Amino acid sequence: MQIGKIIGTVVATRKDDSLVGSKLMITQPLNFRNEIEGKPLIAVDTVGAGIGELIIYTEGTAARNATKKHDSSINAAIIGIVDNIDVWED
Repeated sequence: MQIGKIIGTVVATRKDDSLVGSKLMITQPLNFRNEIEGKPLIAVDTVGAGIGELIIYTEGTAARNATKKHDSSINAAIIGIVDNIDVWED
């Protein structure tokens, strides 16, 4: 699982049948210090996240399992909305 921030949405009227009914969100990966880490990606939203929210997302087989679409082309899924992050450093 990884931390990210929702920075946009994607609307695709024509898409693979396995994606019909899925909400697609542009997700910016972040590190635990809230700094950008990597390129934005498109993820299927399973929790009703909105623009600007911090989220937890997963990739690969875990994403397909989270969406219950095991034979789909889904590679990333939003699986949680973050309320708070506490990081202790020595």
